[in-house]
Amino acid sequence: MPQTSVVFSSFLGPSCSGQAQPGMGERGGGAGGGSGDLIFQEGRLISGSLEALMEHLVPRVDYYPDRTYIFTFLLSSRVFVPPRDLLARVGQICLEQRQQLEAGPEKAKLKSFSAKIVQLLKEWTEAFPYDFQDEKAMAELKAITHRVTQCDEENGTVKKAIAQMTQSLLLSLAARSQFQELREKLRPPAVDKGPVLKTKPPAAQKDILGVCCDPLVLAQQLTHIELDRVSSIHPEDLMQIISHMDSLDNHRVSGRGLWPALGPQPVPHVVKKKHRTRMLEFFIDVARECFNIGNFNSMMAIISGMNLSPVARLKKTWSKVKTAKFDILEHHMDPSSNFCNYRTALQGATQRSQMANSSREKIVIPVFNLFVKDIYFLHKIHTNHLPNGHINFKKFWEISRQIHEFMTWTQVECPFEKDKKIQSYLLTAPIYSEEALFIASFESEGPENHMEKDSWKTLRTTLLNRA
Repeated sequence: MPQTSVVFSSFLGPSCSGQAQPGMGERGGGAGGGSGDLIFQEGRLISGSLEALMEHLVPRVDYYPDRTYIFTFLLSSRVFVPPRDLLARVGQICLEQRQQLEAGPEKAKLKSFSAKIVQLLKEWTEAFPYDFQDEKAMAELKAITHRVTQCDEENGTVKKAIAQMTQSLLLSLAARSQFQELREKLRPPAVDKGPVLKTKPPAAQKDILGVCCDPLVLAQQLTHIELDRVSSIHPEDLMQIISHMDSLDNHRVSGRGLWPALGPQPVPHVVKKKHRTRMLEFFIDVARECFNIGNFNSMMAIISGMNLSPVARLKKTWSKVKTAKFDILEHHMDPSSNFCNYRTALQGATQRSQMANSSREKIVIPVFNLFVKDIYFLHKIHTNHLPNGHINFKKFWEISRQIHEFMTWTQVECPFEKDKKIQSYLLTAPIYSEEALFIASFESEGPENHMEKDSWKTLRTTLLNRA
């Protein structure tokens, strides 16, 4: 598993509720009392019934949940209950506590209690705005806020906080909707049919060297795109992925659709061997610059692209390439020992980010499919429920830690100047299918053995049938 941020580890701390906790293995009553116990170990909440965990989320006059507990429970609870149902239950608990305050001797503390409820809702809407996208959830939010404003008739401070929270929530939902529409517009076209692919590309279609010949600049532009795309990923998106993946084989987690196609796919289409060699060496340098920046996702995409069979089989081209730098990059991405070399490099980049004085040093873009697989396996190898029926909250602490660390990386502002021309090329260049790449590869360097000759013959037959 990737190393968890030292900063976030201390942020979580041994205590998870903002109050002193029972000792190892001791039970603590739920926030409402009598609804199910919470189990603590060395002051750390490790399990509890769903009802007790929900009650532990809701503030009281003398209690407010720790921020890390709020984030972790709101993130993990969607595995067991839809967010709108959780919101409805939170509303019920709030109403019950409000009624108790109104009927008891602590009525004067009602306003303080209402302010804490609004603060909880504010943190919820900021961390998980998409939980409120449907009408039922928004209606429930309005119902809760309406009840808590009834105690704020004098100066309206609670009402003002609710108005600000609601405005921020609506802006977040609008921004996410706009980004999804833009992403669909910028999705590059897939080029699958062989007749479209000729040995010589159309005059209007430049290769990457005609747009950018500086590896560092291209690496910086790729980093721009990566950070733009990754900023649209939300914690609940990651939780939904790992919760609904029946198997990794049947569910693509490579990030295509979130990330652009970055591999050197056009290489087989280049006519002259000398130019193909230059193209490969250029991409090797780009991958190295991505590694230095901390952009491991683009680096992996480029290396994977170079190892695709249609590219790897170009032996005459590769014979002219100086591969020493490529060998080093492949060493960093060696899959043996569960990508041990990559994880060491990622840990180093993470530590650099934590101690960074500039935005350039803060950049960490992990290999997305490996990150998702890590939290997926963490989710699969540990059960959701313990033998006593409690939710295994210790498991969700760890998943939350890793997702939170990922989210801190997504918030880094890219320090590099954006080049619209290069970005437009990267975002709109066609994505070639494996079949199309093989056709271009065989046209560049003919088949050398019986297997390749059979493959080439099959591809040509397919082309003729399509024509």
